[in-house]
Amino acid sequence: MSTSDQDAAVDTPIPDLEGPAPERPADRSADPAVGLVTDPAMDPADPEYDGLTPRQARLLGVAVASVFLTGLAALLVVRLAERTSVLVVGVYGIAMIMCGVVIELSRHGRTRLGTWLLGLTLVAALGADWLLLP
Repeated sequence: MSTSDQDAAVDTPIPDLEGPAPERPADRSADPAVGLVTDPAMDPADPEYDGLTPRQARLLGVAVASVFLTGLAALLVVRLAERTSVLVVGVYGIAMIMCGVVIELSRHGRTRLGTWLLGLTLVAALGADWLLLP
């Protein structure tokens, strides 16, 4: 192939065999601060928006789970001072572990799942304290 043939080959457009590229939905955009795809309708700059941004929700989830984690640790110490039982350590230990799981879920963007899991864990721990522990 000569140099003139190579130049002609470069100028020739290559036909698109796959068709046009699929278009992305116009109502979704990437939020560089969060790294997730967010809905522009949830824009905090919008005067009608009154909710939390995903970043604020994650930070709130981590903060709430951390507060419950320290509260459960203090309650575990109080319960162990009253009566020493493996069941006490088990109930509050599992609840504290679940608070840690909720913190990790919130850090990774699963805030709703973490919130439900935190609520169910606290209800289960308090119910077990009331029903199971002597």
